[in-house]
Amino acid sequence: MSRGLPFKSCSCRDENRNKIGAACPRLRRAGGAWSAAHGTWGYRIELPVQPDGKRWQLRRFGFATREAALVDRSRAQSLLELASDDNAVGNEIARMLKDAKSGRPFPDRDAVARRVRAGLVASSAMTVGDYLWQWHASRRKIQPTTLVSYESHIRVHLVPHLGHIPIDRLRVGHLQSMFDSISDRNLQIDIARCSDDVQVRASVSSVRRTGPATMQRIRATLRKALNDAIRTHRLIEFNPAAYVELPSVQAPRARVWTAAAVQQWKETGLRPSSVMVWTPEQAGAFLDHVEDNDVFVYPIFALILHRGLRRGEALGLRERDVDLAGRTATIAQQLTTVGYEPVIKVVKSYAGDRIIALDVSTTAALRIYRERRERWRADAAWPKTEVFFVRPDGRQWHPGQVSDRFERLVADSGLPPIRLHDLRHCAATLLKASGSDLRDIQEVLGLSSITVAANTYTSVVHELESERAKAEAASALVPRRSGAAVGTPASHPHENDPSGPPGTRTRNLRIKRQQDVNIPILKQRSYLRKRRRRLSSMDLGRSWGARMFATCRHLGREKPRIQLHRVTEELGGNPRSAGVQRVVFSCIATTRPLHLLYASET
Repeated sequence: MSRGLPFKSCSCRDENRNKIGAACPRLRRAGGAWSAAHGTWGYRIELPVQPDGKRWQLRRFGFATREAALVDRSRAQSLLELASDDNAVGNEIARMLKDAKSGRPFPDRDAVARRVRAGLVASSAMTVGDYLWQWHASRRKIQPTTLVSYESHIRVHLVPHLGHIPIDRLRVGHLQSMFDSISDRNLQIDIARCSDDVQVRASVSSVRRTGPATMQRIRATLRKALNDAIRTHRLIEFNPAAYVELPSVQAPRARVWTAAAVQQWKETGLRPSSVMVWTPEQAGAFLDHVEDNDVFVYPIFALILHRGLRRGEALGLRERDVDLAGRTATIAQQLTTVGYEPVIKVVKSYAGDRIIALDVSTTAALRIYRERRERWRADAAWPKTEVFFVRPDGRQWHPGQVSDRFERLVADSGLPPIRLHDLRHCAATLLKASGSDLRDIQEVLGLSSITVAANTYTSVVHELESERAKAEAASALVPRRSGAAVGTPASHPHENDPSGPPGTRTRNLRIKRQQDVNIPILKQRSYLRKRRRRLSSMDLGRSWGARMFATCRHLGREKPRIQLHRVTEELGGNPRSAGVQRVVFSCIATTRPLHLLYASET
């Protein structure tokens, strides 16, 4: 039995109510063969020696046939072979076999093999939550901000909804249910914010909604983690995150604070878009306000507005990066935050590492700031930093502090609100309006693609006065009929025609009254489109009279032969005459009755 050969046992008991087991005399026949009618089959195999040196065995009973016991024994042995010569892994697999309840199958061999190859615990199925935290801890060669974003997605959304599910049993339906729950939570927040109860509104005042863009990033985090589970750890073979459907995300279009938009904002408090851009006059008024009220941040905002720097790029400028004599600035690093801790890191992309030219007004503002900073430096406790923009005490700015000051200054100025990042949109829009092409905008703003400059940063240029002047210039190139005033609608030559009595003009076939629905002639004609098709099918080789007759017939005239005969007689009787041709083809062009056109000719 030590070799794992199948044997039979039963649940019979002796007179003392103790189990007899394999010693039951009814298990064997007279010749020593196993009885076919009594007992069940089982097996016993040796397991790897425990760390303390003790031996143990795997015993499984309750199989109806000898072949079923042999199949189950083969599965147990195949699982033990995964450990090879690693005794620790062998003990983990042995413990997994011992924990399997009798009558139930062992864990899938391929799943256990994947866990063994990944160096994970083989004795238990790994859950999504356990794997995500191990995956997050193993991420080393990524930016700290990205690592914080991963941690937030795992902690707030993925683990609460999916953490208890075994990773090899994760399906698309689980993910869809998670995103449906997030959408339901967003709806609850919206309803609470519109509630008449003050306490209900206060309960969600600091709660943030999870928008479509955040949902896409959550799915991207899970998709990356599961892709690593497939390629690196070989825990699964299918990535459900690649097949879940989410609402598409469209970037909001930038809008200019025109006079109408400002008036609507003052009346309703609503913004036309989440991304708003000031007009040049509004931008100048803001810089004047900042220069008068907060000289410490004025050069920062002036640089961002004129040259389109990101907030982190402006705050990350070093002393050696600013060349006021040469009027250039080198963008090589940025000051950002990990959580709330400010950190210095490289620029956002390869295109972001650039050198920009400085205009005269920005250079003057930076030069005045540098002189003021030298006076601050006289303090003995002045800290040594390499950054160009610092606070009056010499310490570097926190990005959040700069954004808070910007919002406060905008509110105090009385101007319509925009975000600090919208100053970058203002810079791009003003560059385009001043004559710069998209390639220039891409290089100045440090964009990785010219498509971004075309779609994101110049969408508001048509609302500027300079573009309206271009539109007027283009419109002036189109010649118009003499006497038509520019900007006024041209009148139709037969509009308000007094030549016929009221009610004799042909109705506009584009406007169908209720009583005209069942008129056959209106069903057969669709004004210009069908008329052109009929005229194109006419035989131009016929005589002029036949062509005019066919024209009248195709246009639905009543008694076209009588009308044509009367007109040709009164105009000289020659169908090929210029007068007849003019009348008939005027009829074709205007669909007016022939007798009215004749009256206008005579």
